[in-house]
Amino acid sequence: MVKQSTFRHLFQAAWFALTNGYGKGFATGKIYQGPTKVLCVPGLNCYSCPGALGSCPIGSLQAVLDSSKFTFSCYVLGMLMIFGSFFGRVVCGWLCPFGFVQDLVYKIPVFKKIKNLPGHKKLKILPYFILLIFVVLLPSLVVDVMGTGSPWFCEYICPSGTLLAGIPLVIMNGSLRMAAGLRFLWKVSVLVLLLVLAIKIYRPFCKYLCPLGAIYGCFNGVGFYRFKVDEGKCIKCKACQRVCGMDIKVWKNPNSAECIRCGACKDVCPTHAISSTLEQLRRKDERKKL
Repeated sequence: MVKQSTFRHLFQAAWFALTNGYGKGFATGKIYQGPTKVLCVPGLNCYSCPGALGSCPIGSLQAVLDSSKFTFSCYVLGMLMIFGSFFGRVVCGWLCPFGFVQDLVYKIPVFKKIKNLPGHKKLKILPYFILLIFVVLLPSLVVDVMGTGSPWFCEYICPSGTLLAGIPLVIMNGSLRMAAGLRFLWKVSVLVLLLVLAIKIYRPFCKYLCPLGAIYGCFNGVGFYRFKVDEGKCIKCKACQRVCGMDIKVWKNPNSAECIRCGACKDVCPTHAISSTLEQLRRKDERKKL
């Protein structure tokens, strides 16, 4: 039987291939502009990636907020609420391309692995500030004479956009190479720093910078897909926390906003005390059939 961690990585790879399957874009260095581009995919998948068949929800939200014609988008916020209410941070653990990249980089056998940066309890609040300042306020308030703002998160922080879009497009387009300046160097520096950190620390971008994870995390405790700990079975051995890359005390807070639903805690639990809502529904159906 395939281990869940292996299955998850295979699923992540398949999802990336599905949502970035425009091969012609990678061959020609041109961005896909077809009908599916109006749809948001759940994860941080850059619109400008040559192979991207859909749009990033954070990029789409900024595109509306920094426009002189719109100040609110029911469509983008509705998509975020649908993804969040059904899946929460399942998106982060299973459907986000940069989450997948960090998972792979963390497996590189270099450095002594640690889970968190010093000051983790304070630093984990940063994604909410990034969301408020770089995704909402700056694009809305810092505008030019035409009333148009800029997608600040995409332009100055997003490592997924740099890796999947910026670098490939600059490599394949001579005009872009000529135009690449300090902003591009800054974005590449941010990407390199995060990738180096990701070799030693599990998913540093997800923990300390990602605004999309901050949004989805708000749904972890109320969304359809949740975890439950059977207190009658739980022996509080803390095996779940030891295996958890996000360093969550699962036996205390199985639906923490930091949980990316990788399922490692369920796999390692010696008493099978942790279950998901899907597993609970399946067991209920099995009891009804008896």
